[in-house]
Amino acid sequence: MTRLGFARRLATSDRCLVGTWVKIPALEPVEILADAGFDYIVIDQEHAPLTFEFAYQATVVAQGAGMSVLVRVPDRSGSHLQRLLDAGVDGILVPRVTSVEEAGAAVRQMLFSPGGDRGMGITSRAGRWGRLPRPEYLRFGDEEVMRAVQLEERAAIEAVEEILDVPGLNGVFLGMGDLQLSSGLPESDPSIQKLVDRLLTAAAQRAVPAGTAVRTAAQARAAADRGYRFVMVSNDTTLLSSAASAVVTDLGRKFSKGASDGV
Repeated sequence: MTRLGFARRLATSDRCLVGTWVKIPALEPVEILADAGFDYIVIDQEHAPLTFEFAYQATVVAQGAGMSVLVRVPDRSGSHLQRLLDAGVDGILVPRVTSVEEAGAAVRQMLFSPGGDRGMGITSRAGRWGRLPRPEYLRFGDEEVMRAVQLEERAAIEAVEEILDVPGLNGVFLGMGDLQLSSGLPESDPSIQKLVDRLLTAAAQRAVPAGTAVRTAAQARAAADRGYRFVMVSNDTTLLSSAASAVVTDLGRKFSKGASDGV
């Protein structure tokens, strides 16, 4: 099976790629999101109760339906990286990276020797069960899988140039929500916007694609115009919740619970 890894897909695309978070531990939402036309999904193991087994199954379903699959791992320890890479995911987001040292440690675990410490697992799904020629297995793993760090604190973004110079790092994600929490400032604050500009400038200068998460399609268009190369819009739980609430609202009070019992 020939396919584009997420890193090469970004490098060869003439537009911002659009995805969404997956938080529901079921395969049907994955297929629905593929049918809707998303470019990729991000399986969120940091903020949702998603197991490795689910991530594995969702990866098979999503890729079979034409979507790329990224996984945001639970933490930056690296304990989850090897099995997810063996499962054939298209990229990893490592959360809470705050320094060059942490970024380097994470990236090394996702690169094969001599550049890193990733173990050989060619008989896994990533190696097409041993059928993929070894040179291609190694090339794809090092060249086409995205290895992205998530920067969420002011200090991390103030060191963004050094972090993006880590060998083998080929993606960066801005965590705006946690940046606001850690700084105590709203997104609209000029100092926050200067940090965003700094990250985007550093990423563009190094040809490292930058991503972020937004709530709406309009915000996604604005992010793309600003220079982001991959954007997550909403998530499966919010999309379902919003659609369900809209239906009930559209029905109006005539069909509401209170209308039938005099409340």
